[in-house]
Amino acid sequence: MIRKTMTVLALGLAMTAAGANLALAQSAAAKAAVDAAKAAGTVGEQADGYLGIVAGGDAGLRASVAEINTGRAAAYRDIAAKTGVTPEAAGQATAKQLYSRLAPGQYWKPLDGGWVKK
Repeated sequence: MIRKTMTVLALGLAMTAAGANLALAQSAAAKAAVDAAKAAGTVGEQADGYLGIVAGGDAGLRASVAEINTGRAAAYRDIAAKTGVTPEAAGQATAKQLYSRLAPGQYWKPLDGGWVKK
């Protein structure tokens, strides 16, 4: 029980650091493009911790999403190495934090479903 509590605590601390790492891992242009697309309903957050295209989106937007997702993947691998969880678990834990920061009207995709508007 103590070991599980320590793992959860370490994962929580790593998730806080992940927020900073995610911000650093993306270019300002990619972030601006994705933020605008999230506000427009073209891009949404997924329960696996990655961004997804809800509908439409040109090649430039898709490249911005891919750039940010690449940075997130690296952050999740780093968190996993430090905490002993899988990168998938790190991504899902981060997704919970990302969901809490979604503005009303933005999109979210649960692990077992389609896009829903918050």
